Amino acid sequence: MPRTLVTGGAGFLGSHLCEYLLNKGHEVVCMDNLITGSKDNISGIKSEKFQFVEHNVSEFIALEGELDYILHFASPASPIDYLELPIQTLKVGALGTHNALGLAKAKKAVFFLASTSEVYGDPLIHPQPEDYWGNVNPIGPRGVYDEAKRFAEAITMAYHRTHGINTKIIRIFNTFGPRMRINDGRAIPNFLKQALTGKDLTIYGDGSQTRSFCYVSDLVEGIYRLLTSDQNSPINIGNPNEMTIKEMADKILQATNSKSKITYVPLPEDDPKVRQPDITRAKKYLNWEPVVGLGEGLQSTLKYFKEQLQI
Repeated sequence: MPRTLVTGGAGFLGSHLCEYLLNKGHEVVCMDNLITGSKDNISGIKSEKFQFVEHNVSEFIALEGELDYILHFASPASPIDYLELPIQTLKVGALGTHNALGLAKAKKAVFFLASTSEVYGDPLIHPQPEDYWGNVNPIGPRGVYDEAKRFAEAITMAYHRTHGINTKIIRIFNTFGPRMRINDGRAIPNFLKQALTGKDLTIYGDGSQTRSFCYVSDLVEGIYRLLTSDQNSPINIGNPNEMTIKEMADKILQATNSKSKITYVPLPEDDPKVRQPDITRAKKYLNWEPVVGLGEGLQSTLKYFKEQLQI
């Protein structure tokens, strides 16, 4: 039975990943300091093979016993979080990744880094392939997240080349699904909350900026395929079905039967104008592509939000 550590395991993505790995026969250690995660996300896990450890991975990680895999998902991931927690975001990307890599070296474990499409910044190439180096403002307000992840990728590859650690890097594009926080701040949670509570849907800019939304179960399947592959270079995982933010707002109004109107507010600094993954490598090396349609994914996410808002 493989023993696996998931840092950030009580977060939106981490909790789904813990469940998936348990179903694959792993013993799972979930580590989280609950700064943006929640025990509610893992409250449904009833397994003797599951252990929760409350710990900030930016501090030294001491974990007894053998480990086969370390999946490093700890980090604020929403703009509202990393703009409020800039130092913590930089520390978990740098110190947290360093500590997790040190543990992987000591345990001779496979190391898996959750990176992000934000390493591409406000891209000048569209869609974004893995060999694109990005267009990032290192001193802008979003730079705390973008550069934390870019550093995390660099140190991960340094450990791979220097110490021979079997490392994996995923670049995650916009993902949605149940367990996203009501006040997450990203487009789909914002729109769902506003539509369900009768508030105006707020669009940043003119709504022409694009995103590509991947349902969480598709993402987790891609994570597992990369984890068990022989690939060490970064791989994009996301849904290439690109749409404008205005189109997404309209879809959510339709899905919720809401009478809410749309209002427009200024676009935040350095907000990417386009975002679409090139998933050629995922198809070729992982035999992966998304299978859950946007409508199906929105319905299950909507059900979760209604439960959370007690509607």
